[in-house]
Amino acid sequence: MSTTTDHGPDGLSDAGRIVHRHYRQLVRTRRLYTILAIGALIAVLVGALWFADASNAGKFFERLPYFFDFFIHFLPDDPLEIFRAMFDLASPYADGSQKYDYPEGRLYLFGDFYLPEYFYQLLVTINIAVLATLLGAALGFSLCFFAASNITGSRPVRFLVRRLFELLRAFPEIVIAGLLVAIFSIGPIGAIAAVAIHTIGALGKMFYEVVENADMKPDEGLQAVGGNWFERVRYGIVPQVMPNFISYALLRTEINVRASTIIGAVGGGGIGEIFRRTLSNDHPAKTYAIIILLFLTIIAIDWVSGYLRKRLVGTAAFQFGV
Repeated sequence: MSTTTDHGPDGLSDAGRIVHRHYRQLVRTRRLYTILAIGALIAVLVGALWFADASNAGKFFERLPYFFDFFIHFLPDDPLEIFRAMFDLASPYADGSQKYDYPEGRLYLFGDFYLPEYFYQLLVTINIAVLATLLGAALGFSLCFFAASNITGSRPVRFLVRRLFELLRAFPEIVIAGLLVAIFSIGPIGAIAAVAIHTIGALGKMFYEVVENADMKPDEGLQAVGGNWFERVRYGIVPQVMPNFISYALLRTEINVRASTIIGAVGGGGIGEIFRRTLSNDHPAKTYAIIILLFLTIIAIDWVSGYLRKRLVGTAAFQFGV
């Protein structure tokens, strides 16, 4: 017994035409949604620019053609001054002002050997970021299991811990730092506390989401043999999630280095504070020296963090059998 299928002039059967019409309808619908989304995005962008211009007394678009004038005129007299400023070398243009007074921030370590001020301030900024990340990751790790629905059955506990994470990450680091500087005075302590507080909220959320996606078979096995809650977490969950925890903590370190630089502008210490001062005092060589150092430092930290993340996560995955 054989069946035949009639084909039209387009070579498609009736069923094929139905499928083709349905596909074209889906394509048209997708294109319509895309056009509407782009139109809404453009409308929001134009509205935001209009609101910004109105809030700035109409000077935004008026001053836009002069955007690059600052970079054109804010140049050192001699490009070598950037190098001299970076390493605190004496300048032949010294005129008694701080503009060419590079050795003012030297930190002498052993006799005539000194560490340039900007390198020292970079170390302060990196120290703020690393210490804040360690504190934030430790507290986020300790609390994240109480926020995971597959580990903690108590809804009030989960609710309180999750709201705590939301509260800690609700405000940017610079806002928290501005408040803490008024309490702890100017210096790195307030910056460390500000970055650590935000890190707890950010890493805590990512950590408990990783925990909720963990395989629960080891946990079920531990429950079957009478393991308590801490034993289930320690032996059933932590070995699975630790590689992701390490990866997120290293990634957060990169973010915190940038945040620590910005916080320096509000009195948090480090290279950000020096950058704000040189920019406001119209010292172009010092400003460009700091920009170059920051750029090179961020590249180096990103590379080192990526390398460590790859090595440590790979090692952890092999060690824990995931």
